[in-house]
Amino acid sequence: MRALLVGLLLAASPAAAVTCEDITFEGASFTACTVDAATEDLRLFHRDAAGAVLGTFSNIETAIAPRTLAFAMNAGMYHEDRRAVGLYIQDGVQTAGIVTSDGPGNFGLLPNGLLCLTDDSARVIESLTYVATQPDCRDASQSGPMLVIDGALHPDFIPDSDSLNIRNGVGTSADGTRAVFAIANQPVNFHTFARFFRDRMETPDALYFDGRVSRMLAPQLGRNDFGLPMGPMVGVVE
Repeated sequence: MRALLVGLLLAASPAAAVTCEDITFEGASFTACTVDAATEDLRLFHRDAAGAVLGTFSNIETAIAPRTLAFAMNAGMYHEDRRAVGLYIQDGVQTAGIVTSDGPGNFGLLPNGLLCLTDDSARVIESLTYVATQPDCRDASQSGPMLVIDGALHPDFIPDSDSLNIRNGVGTSADGTRAVFAIANQPVNFHTFARFFRDRMETPDALYFDGRVSRMLAPQLGRNDFGLPMGPMVGVVE
């Protein structure tokens, strides 16, 4: 009887909006938060209702109160004034256009891509594919380079590269129902980071967010990284 009661109570309990875990992959430490994009309130954040840059996880929580964040992360590169470098759409309003030309830095290491969110999906899409198909993204943030493109690693990544950094990014499932947001807890190269998404987290498409700025809020793990104000951010509201 007691076992039946416990089972009923567990069945009645709401499922966690986000599952965050620390993972070791090939000797390196990562933290990954997996989101059910089909059911959870996954959004991008940049400015508040008055147009001021939010910049921090705490400012997001102030803006969404009394609701809270189940998870958050920086979600794309930005200029010194915190403007998005590439395409940025929030709640159907586009405030920056897509950039498809190559250029200096990681953003310009083509192919780059974007995170496209709808009310029930999350997809990482290569930038030229976005231009050709014009998907209806409620929210979108462009960054680069792509880490994994349809199961293949970015062609310019070198397995034994000595370009090491703390890195963060996002990978999505083929059907768009699962999004994995991950951060390396120690310096890794692009090749290792991309393989973490493809081989360990099993996401056929993945996008690099940043390396110089990589921060995560994961209340499940007692994690709340801090630093200077950021540009675009992504999070789950609960």
